[in-house]
Amino acid sequence: MSEPRTRLALLSPHRVEAGDADALAAAITAACAAGDVAAVLLRLAPADERSLVNLVKRLAPVAQEAGAAVVVACTGFAGDLVSVSARGGADGVHLDKARDGDLRDLRERLADGRILGAGGHEQKHAAMEAGEAGVDYVMFGGLYADGIAPEAATVIERASWWTEIFETPCIAVAHTQDEVGPILETGAEFLGLESALWIGDQADVTAIQAAVGQARIAAAARDAAS
Repeated sequence: MSEPRTRLALLSPHRVEAGDADALAAAITAACAAGDVAAVLLRLAPADERSLVNLVKRLAPVAQEAGAAVVVACTGFAGDLVSVSARGGADGVHLDKARDGDLRDLRERLADGRILGAGGHEQKHAAMEAGEAGVDYVMFGGLYADGIAPEAATVIERASWWTEIFETPCIAVAHTQDEVGPILETGAEFLGLESALWIGDQADVTAIQAAVGQARIAAAARDAAS
């Protein structure tokens, strides 16, 4: 049995605007230098399509040059998010609490290898529908646009359930350092980090990455002993 390789997924603050770009780009660079970052989820504030495209163009290369994929979310945007992502040079889109039909339509439009992610599905049935719609990952946890997040215990339970049964990867999101260890124990392919964990004076991606490495060693030891 191969060693699990949990990688990091960075969640930006909600409602990122053009004025946030320079500081966010610097934070992305620092986090990618400190950890094994697989993806960055840009949660943008609604604006006109041109403004959103220009903002993605400023941020996406920073992550991509470090080897991370960029997916774009924009709650409340009435336009074409797929177009924003493609024109901005991102790697795909992310939707929260999307309906099954919406995800299937997007899957058809993103059939060229671009990423489709889904979150906000803490109910098992909704998560399974997202998986059946062909998303590239499901995400459990993470602050919703209203600032509310599911209970940490719910995120851990859902991630454990999902990884036991389904092949579609999942992101399980930590809001605090204390949640990192329990989430790693679920075997989730990606450890999502809310913005407070990787942006600002209290951020410590190096310590989080060390915890990921320790969890990998522990899992390998358990496999060898079994």
